[in-house]
Amino acid sequence: MRPHHAKKNELKPWLKTQWVIPPKANAEFVCAMEDVLEVYTRPYDPLRPQVCLDECSKQLVAETRSPLPAEPGQAERYDCEYERCGTANLFMLFEPLAGKRHVKVTERRTAVDFAHVVRDLADVHYPDAEKIVLVMDNLNTHKPASLYQAFAPEEARRLTERLEIHYTPKHGSWLDMAEIELSALATQCLDRRIADAETLAGEVAAWQVRRNAEGCTVDWRFKTEDARIKLKRLYPSIQPS
Repeated sequence: MRPHHAKKNELKPWLKTQWVIPPKANAEFVCAMEDVLEVYTRPYDPLRPQVCLDECSKQLVAETRSPLPAEPGQAERYDCEYERCGTANLFMLFEPLAGKRHVKVTERRTAVDFAHVVRDLADVHYPDAEKIVLVMDNLNTHKPASLYQAFAPEEARRLTERLEIHYTPKHGSWLDMAEIELSALATQCLDRRIADAETLAGEVAAWQVRRNAEGCTVDWRFKTEDARIKLKRLYPSIQPS
């Protein structure tokens, strides 16, 4: 057996948030940003829950040799070699004002997968809501059109009418509070090697139960007034007529 090394974090590439600064005087960016910021000022309303959606992938990794158990003064040790076992996708649904989140593990991240997550959102998680206020990024599958790829037109239309959709701007994914929860999930649950989707789903479910029981909410304090000062460079200059 080769020498063992401290366990590496296979999620590091996922955890690195790539910040891309939008160009100056970007009216499209500030319009979408202010729209989302307005949503975050609304008070809690169980009939119109505010839900943030985001997704990410997780590399499935199996051990090629059994880890050496921890000993006094010595952490558990893992071999530097491992076996790649494909990837899985995780959809995060997070209601920041209620401190509720649900994570669904899927094999893929297609438009149809997204559509089924939306149907679960409407019919399983919020069946009594009059309208679900949904905040998400502009990923090409995150569209109402995806519902028509997965369901009959009548069903797709029914689900579409349950939603009030607000998109974060391009280069503005930091406005999606589901990103905060994905970061917490990564550091608290997924910072180790997981070999298969079944194990991943079990680990995620346990984390979800614990985190929901803690009632972890997000106190969002960045408002439109702050954006107009701190991100002034992004606002177009209005020339006198």
